[in-house]
Amino acid sequence: MIELKRYQEVAIEKLKNETNELLGYSDSKICVFKAPTGSGKTLMVAEFLKRLVTQRFDNKKLSFIWISVNKLHDQSKEKLEEYYKDSRVLQCSSFEDLQDKEIAENEILFFNWQSINKTGNIYIRENEQDNNLSNIVANTAEGGREIILIIDESHHTASADKSREVIEAINPKVTIEVSATPQIKDTSGIVNVDFEDVKEEGMIKTEISINPEIDQNKVSKKSTDDFVIECALKKQKELLSAYKENGSNINPLLLIQLPDNKQGVIDRKDDIIKVLKDKFGITTDNRKLAIYLSEKDSKINLENIEKPDNETEVLIFKQAIAIGWDCPRASILVLFRDWKSIIFSIQTIGRIMRMPEFKHYSNDALNKGYVFTNLSDVEIAEDMAKDYITLYEAKRNTDLYKNMDLDSVYLKRQREKTRLTGQFSKIFFDVAQKDKLYEKIDLKPTKLVNEIMVDGKIERLDKVQVVEHENGLKIDITEKELQYRFDLFVRSVCAPFAPADSSGRIKTAIYKLFENVLKITDYNEAQKIVLSQENNQLFIDEINKAKENYKNQVIAEVEEQREIQRYVWNVPLFISYNSKYKEVVYNKSILRPNYINPSSSKPEHDFVELIDSPKNDVSWWFKNGESEIKYFAINYNDEKGVERAFYVDFIIAMKGGRIGLFDTKSGITAKIAKEKAEALTNYIQEQNKSGKNLWGGVVVFKEGSWRYNDNKIYEYNPDDLKDWKFLDLN
Repeated sequence: MIELKRYQEVAIEKLKNETNELLGYSDSKICVFKAPTGSGKTLMVAEFLKRLVTQRFDNKKLSFIWISVNKLHDQSKEKLEEYYKDSRVLQCSSFEDLQDKEIAENEILFFNWQSINKTGNIYIRENEQDNNLSNIVANTAEGGREIILIIDESHHTASADKSREVIEAINPKVTIEVSATPQIKDTSGIVNVDFEDVKEEGMIKTEISINPEIDQNKVSKKSTDDFVIECALKKQKELLSAYKENGSNINPLLLIQLPDNKQGVIDRKDDIIKVLKDKFGITTDNRKLAIYLSEKDSKINLENIEKPDNETEVLIFKQAIAIGWDCPRASILVLFRDWKSIIFSIQTIGRIMRMPEFKHYSNDALNKGYVFTNLSDVEIAEDMAKDYITLYEAKRNTDLYKNMDLDSVYLKRQREKTRLTGQFSKIFFDVAQKDKLYEKIDLKPTKLVNEIMVDGKIERLDKVQVVEHENGLKIDITEKELQYRFDLFVRSVCAPFAPADSSGRIKTAIYKLFENVLKITDYNEAQKIVLSQENNQLFIDEINKAKENYKNQVIAEVEEQREIQRYVWNVPLFISYNSKYKEVVYNKSILRPNYINPSSSKPEHDFVELIDSPKNDVSWWFKNGESEIKYFAINYNDEKGVERAFYVDFIIAMKGGRIGLFDTKSGITAKIAKEKAEALTNYIQEQNKSGKNLWGGVVVFKEGSWRYNDNKIYEYNPDDLKDWKFLDLN
């Protein structure tokens, strides 16, 4: 019995409800199921289909078609057959398995996209046996069954015009587009699995680190290819050892992606295979090396490679593996090529994102994926990876550090407060009905145009200005520009809810209003009406009213209190940083090397200069982070009595053994720090009763001196700091 993660259970129910709603319309509808790589898309769709056919309250009879790219349809068929082997609620079939040239009730027909996407293919063209797709679809419909089409990994299939033709030929009642990066735009509904939810549940890695611990001085005369392979294999051995220490029988897999063959350029495959053999003893003969190339090349040692303890250590592959391949023990990726496709980059990184045991470990090294590359620049898709990819790594100085074992807390956030849910659509509809919005809308508004600047001039580069220009050209807006402008409008009216999570809800609400009340199903026409100068403010007002009602009806019912997790904290063994951070040399930082965010506050920067001075008794210091479980926090109640987490800025170890907990403040932040400051004082006193040796408090810089407050009752008056102690670090 597979235990579903919370986000999977939520997504399955949403997808079932959305599909049932779309089945009620007279025409064909499309629903997008957007889920990140590693979230368990196939599992969720399998359970969704099971519930769709077993939890019916009508007389609808359903048949299914499942299309996948390359050989993924075979993998999906095998997974679903395994999933349904006990319940047998659905039958999984290929073309050859169909009875009477039709898809039976609760039967899924699996086939390869390429098998129907070429003119003259056997499953498309007319033949003497009438065993073609159009005939099968017609027979199924005549049997009183409605077809649901599942397009798996849709970004590789559904974008071409020919693919659209095939969808129209099948004419399913509902199409489910399943992808981490969906392509179909004119959809009727969307079910989205949030990336952070998948990560928080331990299904995928916490981050991807690029070239960690690379020492440029060790390159010497080696080729950069050889060097990155050497670094990657070193990391593979480290992870193997870490898994053993954790009691997990997992052999982490290293993936090496070869560059595509180019005319006139030497294929490096043989050179890389030779390096692996001569320098590291990794060969296909001893099964430590596997190869996954194109049909005309070779596939070696791939059997059972997905098993956690399989002996294969390295897999050489090209682009094909980036689509649908599932091996959770894959942890390291070596790249020798430029990424030409953003979508492809996401898919490739997805191969090393999965967690082998669907959980995070106490050793954070096992929670990360690693990329080693000789590229000078790496570009990653913005939607999923802008701060997920890390470039730098700092390690804890184990020679200097002794465990402190501080009691810490972590509060899990509630996302209902930051994004709109499916309930928004009904709330918007109710508001529009009450205000009789449909009577106020001008259905024949002024034509939308683009106005383009002509002969603009900027004469002064050192001041804010409106650029002077001649009268602009007015040009008819294109369909693509219309969609873009509409998307920007929807994002602009999302506040205070996160646009990435909420814009789709607002779009759905608007489209449903046009469909159900105004009987306008052309989304382009709806967009023009909404964006027009006659109607735009009407929709802004209605959306704002609906958001207010959403706050009162939905958010008000969500408990303010977050789930709290208590644990024992020590400075992490290592911390990874993204490209925002810069390396800075500090003598007493417990991390080596030390990275800082240039946008950090001046009080923080000045305090670091103080505690890093050689003239004091500070042994080491740690700049704390926030919002993540790897950082230190204490709990406190805010001014409304709600329990929250306070991430103290600095942890300082003194040579005499005392541990200092200090939080830098200035101005207004010092004035409003009462709840945090008193909680910190109380924490220090309670911990000291249990044998700790802590001190600290809120610290400010005033008239050339640092002062801190550790009073049980906190007060801050910048003109009177008589109750604040001078900070003495000697």
